[in-house]
Amino acid sequence: MVKGFWGKKIGMTQVFSGDKAVSVTAIDVSRWFVTDIKTEERDGYHAVQVGRVRKRYEQSKFSPDWLKKKKAYFQTVKEVRCIEPVKEVEIGKEATFYEGFQEGNSVDVRGVSKGCGFAGVVRRHNFSGGPKTHGSTMGRRTGSIGFMCACGKVIKGKKMPGHMGVDQCVVENLEVIRVSKDKKIVLVKGAVPGKSGSPLFVRSGVKHG
Repeated sequence: MVKGFWGKKIGMTQVFSGDKAVSVTAIDVSRWFVTDIKTEERDGYHAVQVGRVRKRYEQSKFSPDWLKKKKAYFQTVKEVRCIEPVKEVEIGKEATFYEGFQEGNSVDVRGVSKGCGFAGVVRRHNFSGGPKTHGSTMGRRTGSIGFMCACGKVIKGKKMPGHMGVDQCVVENLEVIRVSKDKKIVLVKGAVPGKSGSPLFVRSGVKHG
C-alpha cells in the first residue's frame, strides 16, 4: 500500500468543522499519473514515480507517448517510496493514493519554503537589533560575531545575514479535515511550507500514523 501522495498547494482558507471555523490548506491532487514503477531488482528500491501534467495538457486524455517525453508533458515528476513491492498500480493510470486517507488522519506534509532572497539577522534569525535610544548607531547590524578574530575565523554555524528560505521543511502531525474525491482536493488543518502552486508531499504521520 502506498502511504503518501503528491499534490499542488492551492492556498489557505477557512472551513467549518462542527461549530468551529478551522484554518486549512487546500491541496490539489488532480491530474497526477503513474509514470514508472521502481523495483528493488532493477533500481535497488521500491517506489512509484508520479507526474503532474502541464497546464496546457490538463484537458487532454492521457497518452502513452507522454511517457517518452516526460519533461515536455509533465510539470513535475516525483517519487513515493515504498517498503514493499507495489501492487495494483499500473503505469499510465491516474494516481489516486489520496483516497486511502480519511478525515481525522494524522499526516506529515513536506515542501520547500518560500524564498525571501538575502536577509539580515533581524528578519532571518529574529535578532532584536541595537538600542533605540542614547545615541546608539548599531541599528540592525549583527553585532559581535565571535572571539576568534586573532585566527581570522568565524565560528561554524554562527547566525549571520544570508539567503533566507528555499529549504526542505516538514510539518508533522497535521489533521486531515476533508477529502473531496469529486473535486480532488484535500484539506489539511494549519499552514504548510511553500507558496501557492508549489508541490507538496503528504504522508501518513510518522508519530501518530
